[in-house]
Amino acid sequence: MPQPESRPENETRASRIKRLHMRSMRRGTKEMDLILMRFAAARLEDMDEAALNAYDALLTENDQDLYQWVSGQTAPPAAHAPLVSGIRAVIGNDS
Repeated sequence: MPQPESRPENETRASRIKRLHMRSMRRGTKEMDLILMRFAAARLEDMDEAALNAYDALLTENDQDLYQWVSGQTAPPAAHAPLVSGIRAVIGNDS
């Protein structure tokens, strides 16, 4: 599994959330931009450190894989399954 991008040593929680919002908006495919922007707006502020770490790691995955996982075309890796399920719930694709 890809590792999260290295982050500044003294990054504050507010700066980290802002960085994750930006990474959610600037993906590479418009579909994932829209999906992850919506999820980030709905959930990032309430995430604990472990959840932020998991989301940071998820953002290292490529958009084609992410889209297939979120849309239910393929199953996500076990490490990402809970977060992908949360994304699907936010975007209304809970099937």
